[in-house]
Amino acid sequence: MIRVREACEEDVGQIREIFLAVYGTDYPHQELYDELWLKRSVFTDDALILVAEDVESGRVVGTASVIFDFGAHSDLVGEFGRLAVHPDYRRMQVGNLLMEKRLEAIQNRLHVGLVVGRTVHPYAQRISLSHGFITTGFLPLKHVFQYRESFALLARYFGDALTLRRNNPRIIPEAYPLASYVMSQPPLTPDFIVDEDSASYPSGGDYTIEQLQSEGYPALLRIERGRVRNREIFGPMRLDYGFFKLQARRTRYFLARSGNQIVGAVGYTMDQIEHTVRVFELIALADDVVRFLLAELERKCREEMGIEYIEIDVSAYAPRMQRTLLQLNFLPVAYVPAMVFYQVERLDIVKMVRLNTLQDLGPLGLTEPVQALADIVIRGFSTCMIAPRMAQAIKDIPLFQGMNTEQATRLAGICTVREIAFGERLFDRGDPADRLFLVLQGELTISGGHPPVTIGRVCAGEICGEVSLLSSKPHSATATAEGYVEAAELPQRDLGDLIRRRPDIGVIIYRNLAVGLGDKLARSSDWKQDQGRIEGEGIHCSS
Repeated sequence: MIRVREACEEDVGQIREIFLAVYGTDYPHQELYDELWLKRSVFTDDALILVAEDVESGRVVGTASVIFDFGAHSDLVGEFGRLAVHPDYRRMQVGNLLMEKRLEAIQNRLHVGLVVGRTVHPYAQRISLSHGFITTGFLPLKHVFQYRESFALLARYFGDALTLRRNNPRIIPEAYPLASYVMSQPPLTPDFIVDEDSASYPSGGDYTIEQLQSEGYPALLRIERGRVRNREIFGPMRLDYGFFKLQARRTRYFLARSGNQIVGAVGYTMDQIEHTVRVFELIALADDVVRFLLAELERKCREEMGIEYIEIDVSAYAPRMQRTLLQLNFLPVAYVPAMVFYQVERLDIVKMVRLNTLQDLGPLGLTEPVQALADIVIRGFSTCMIAPRMAQAIKDIPLFQGMNTEQATRLAGICTVREIAFGERLFDRGDPADRLFLVLQGELTISGGHPPVTIGRVCAGEICGEVSLLSSKPHSATATAEGYVEAAELPQRDLGDLIRRRPDIGVIIYRNLAVGLGDKLARSSDWKQDQGRIEGEGIHCSS
């Protein structure tokens, strides 16, 4: 029989043994194995530590915690973390029992509960989903175990959390697929507004940057209190907590100066073991200071501090900040409704991440809801890598003719890239036509008939699959690679969503599709006439 209770000092040694059995001896955060650190965790008011005990043997076989200072104390946000079950007791419902007891213990203490679950296996995801948590994010390469691992972010709401939520957030189009997926899950209802028009914060200004010292704190505090504006970046600390408390929590600020005057600052925490930075506050006297501070922090993280992962929680009601971070190559990885309590209501946040070191995600064990959201996030990072190439190709690709840079970049944002080797098929005759293909590199042969004969070729800068896409009928021909081919895919559903939001782009696309289709039909007709003439002269063409 297994029972769950609050941990006490006598449990610390056995908790340590469970962590060693689950995480191994080479886990980077060695404080988990420090018994003094574990004792402090047991006695602190900022955390609830539970243990699962085998009643017959008295052995502690599992442990789980809720960290109450995950957000600011007034936010009523807690992280359901460190769910670890000894390998000898897995598949015995110990994890489910620990989750049930945690939920019982915190009902009146939280508005929002978060789970940051591992993705190398689905156990924490399954337990969380079965206890009313919903999928809100996929955090690629967030934490270091034996290597950098990705994590799933799940949330559950308590009390008045959703009643206090501010409605109608304004999000940039690049955050739309993520927000749409999250908000479609019960008990939520999509009510966001896609903001196509908000510009980013401007560049400019002659500023210098330096680390905050105690003498700069009063001047910076005056700026924060003197500015009447909505906060756009959130985190567990704020400048008005006090300089010495900020130091104790190992927070840091970069200051922006104009001459001798302090004009802004950006606050962050840094984990030197995991090479990660989390930005939690930004204060500025002028709009161009905002971009300067973010760009300088990003540059220092990448060039000087060896940071691999930067994370920022951005207000879902601040499209200018979202757009600015997107231009600095931060991408949306999570959408968490009612995450922050600010003034008299709870606000949604868009969690945005910049990866300075791209690497393989490794083995993933994802539940179906997490997989669906992970696909959206991973696709965003793939798009980020190919968008510059797409923008560069604007002048050479007929599909983009007549578009300005902003329109072409927006279209590129819904593309993914597919690579195929010589002889492989991009699609077969009879396959469903649910996407348009744009050849970036290489050449495709289009064949049809019985027996199949070549009816045309598609070269770099050209499109294929448009006839079937426009008619909603299966492909009437087969497309085969004549060598290495790289093609951008524009899924029909995403293209339709974009055109509904941006009819100006739709007009250009359909006009160029019609022109391109006419050119290819003419070229195909010419090719058939040439083939007939050659065969009539006794010369056979092998295709």
